[in-house]
Amino acid sequence: MERTLVFLKPDAVRRALVGEVLRRFEQRGFCIVGLKMMQLTEEFARRHYGAHRGKAFYEPLIRYVVSGPTVAMVLEGKNAVSVVRMMMGETFGCDSPPGTIRGDFALSHRFNLIHGSDSPEAAQQEIGAFFKADELVSYPAEATRWIYDRSGPEPV
Repeated sequence: MERTLVFLKPDAVRRALVGEVLRRFEQRGFCIVGLKMMQLTEEFARRHYGAHRGKAFYEPLIRYVVSGPTVAMVLEGKNAVSVVRMMMGETFGCDSPPGTIRGDFALSHRFNLIHGSDSPEAAQQEIGAFFKADELVSYPAEATRWIYDRSGPEPV
């Protein structure tokens, strides 16, 4: 099973969308193996978004993500990175189709509710930055028996 990091940005928390977003991931079949509310520091945010340093949106992005609490989570499931990104929608809510998180709840080009890892490699690095190993749990295969066909060597 693949794991991915997701965090709900301050606008999602302040708009009381945490429960709705968690519900969508759980109903889709993801297991939440890590979950916590936190306040990102400016130093942490600058490291996390370091690839965007020097771009016009970088400083406003940093101010935005440190402006309030975030809810970070690690989701586990088959193709977690790509499925979560599909569920999130496009970067800007106005470009996202209805049925996606951003398509249903976002319009701004700055306040876009949610971050999700963009590759399995990034997910591994981001999970390590947001969570200590002992903050993550594992589910027994039985917990997902009605989500995946587990009759063979790999879940289908």
